[in-house]
Amino acid sequence: MIINGPNLNLLGKREPEVYGNTTFNEYLEQLKNKYPSVYIDYYQSNIEGELISKIQEVGFSYDGIILNAAAYTHTSVGIGDAVKAIATPVIEVHISNTFSRETFRHQSFISANAKGIIIGFGLKSYELALQSFL
Repeated sequence: MIINGPNLNLLGKREPEVYGNTTFNEYLEQLKNKYPSVYIDYYQSNIEGELISKIQEVGFSYDGIILNAAAYTHTSVGIGDAVKAIATPVIEVHISNTFSRETFRHQSFISANAKGIIIGFGLKSYELALQSFL
C-alpha cells in the first residue's frame, strides 16, 4: 500500500524543479508495469484524519506500507502514533531531500516507528521502498 499525504495529488504541476513533471498516477502505472506480480494499492488524502484511518485500516492486513505523509511528517503526532500502533511495517518516503530544505522539515514524527526511511531520490524513492519489501 502506498499512502500519500497533502499536496502530493499536485505532482507534475507543483514545483516541478523539486518534484518533477510526472504525475503520481503516471508514475504509479509505470511502477505497476515494472512489478506486475506485486499488488500495489494506492491512497492519497490532504486530510490528516483520513490518512490515520487508512493506516489503521490496512495496518494489520497488508505486507507493507510506503508512507509519504508530506508536510504532516513534521507536524502530526497522530500519524506517528498510528504508525506505532499497527503491525504492518512502514517505510517512510520523501521525494525531496528534506534535510536540504527548511529546518522544520528536519523533524519527523514517523521515523522512530518506521522500518526504514528513503529520502531524496525523487519518485524513485517509492520503488526503493517497494524493493525493500521484496
